[in-house]
Amino acid sequence: MDPVVVYVALFVVSFLLGSIPFGLIISKVFYHTDIREHGSGNIGTTNAIRTMGKVGGYSVFVLDFGKGVLSGVLALVAADYLTSTGSTGLLSSHDLVALAFMGCIWGHIFSPWLKFKGGKGIAVAVGCLVVMFGFVGMLIEVGLFALLVIVTRYVSVGSIAAAAICPFLSLYFYWGDWVGVVCCTLAALTVIWAHRSNISRLLSGTESRVGSKKEKTS
Repeated sequence: MDPVVVYVALFVVSFLLGSIPFGLIISKVFYHTDIREHGSGNIGTTNAIRTMGKVGGYSVFVLDFGKGVLSGVLALVAADYLTSTGSTGLLSSHDLVALAFMGCIWGHIFSPWLKFKGGKGIAVAVGCLVVMFGFVGMLIEVGLFALLVIVTRYVSVGSIAAAAICPFLSLYFYWGDWVGVVCCTLAALTVIWAHRSNISRLLSGTESRVGSKKEKTS
């Protein structure tokens, strides 16, 4: 099979996988409500916890996290397939994982099932990073996120910072795999773009902190 066909198929499958709106599905099936009508209207983990409680919210996180992990696994399977058939093409296994990472993130943020709207990509990204950067890289990302959330009490600050360092980590872990670095960078920039309303509220001082009663704008 032509490697380009595998590349395109991997991206499309990862995009469709990422586009599954688990936050909306869980809210409708188990809580008989539409998560988009509550809090910030976002389908991601933070709004899911506020809307459905810890069980519903953490279930959304696990499923979104799983989308990221699975996209990375599919990339490794694709890389093994190309290697076994002697059709490795121009992209390395690292490049394929990063391509799947970008596809899954874009599918989650621009879900075609929600009129190309979706979540902000953090839980999905963490899942992808398990495969992309391994335990150490993921630990750096999660550690920075947790530290900044604890210090500032802003989930968005931790999320944006974690996305911002992703391109730099990709330069370390993927040095020489420039397609992979570009895919990581584009995915990270998309996640930051998805937080544009949070950035605006941070600048204006109206962003809700963890534990704040002012949940609607978070």
